[in-house]
Amino acid sequence: MSTQTDTGTRPAIAPAAGAGAAFRSAVAAEWTKLSSVRSTWWTALAGLLVMAASAGQLAIYAANGNTNDDPADDAGVVTVGSVLIDSVELTQYVVLALGLLAITAEFTSGTIRTTLQCTPSRGRVLLAKAAVAGAVTFALGLLLGGVGVLVARPVLGEWGSAPVIDTIGDIVAVATYLALIGVLALGLGAALRSAVLTIVVLLATLMIVPLSLQEPDIEVLNRIADVFPGVAGGHFLAGDTEPYPPVVGLLLLAGWAAAALLLGRAALRRRDA
Repeated sequence: MSTQTDTGTRPAIAPAAGAGAAFRSAVAAEWTKLSSVRSTWWTALAGLLVMAASAGQLAIYAANGNTNDDPADDAGVVTVGSVLIDSVELTQYVVLALGLLAITAEFTSGTIRTTLQCTPSRGRVLLAKAAVAGAVTFALGLLLGGVGVLVARPVLGEWGSAPVIDTIGDIVAVATYLALIGVLALGLGAALRSAVLTIVVLLATLMIVPLSLQEPDIEVLNRIADVFPGVAGGHFLAGDTEPYPPVVGLLLLAGWAAAALLLGRAALRRRDA
């Protein structure tokens, strides 16, 4: 009886094990592709330079505001984490290039055909790309956060504070935000297939549309703007309690990333590579 039970369970286990192995193989292939192209490393370097420049500039503004003769721009002592978070507003547009190039470069070169021949499941391909893009942008986010802190702290001098636990939390939050933005860019890239068009849509979604909604300062429009990914991510990074807690901002951003992946998967299944 024991032999029959063992034999009966094998067919149920084998497909799951095969699917897991296929996904791991797809992830390994995506990592090889992403790490073997120079554009990945040039993009990472550009992100580091933009973060260092932004953090340094914002730290200079904060220090100078406290030492000049105009009391209107005195910020007082600021945390290094707040400077880091403000620096992300510009740096994110460099980092999200990693996510969108992971898919749009394959459409441009035609290598997406080979990818889909090796892994026919569109959903598996996109999930593997999302896993790699998310992990890479998260790791890069940690590095960017560290660089931002190292640059801003000495520039701020006596006008800056860097509590260890809070600063580490800010670095991790920045990395999480950038990882989700990278996945959002990947999903939109899969749906739109064009790097230029994807960047335009991302700019509109992250900045242009929310700012346009907030400009009249009408309550209803402000609430609509609050659900857009850039604004929700900003509330998460800043630790705001209004209009919702930080975790809600994180969930909204994650929801946008998931929706973009679903949109990309639907586009991949509907159209030929």
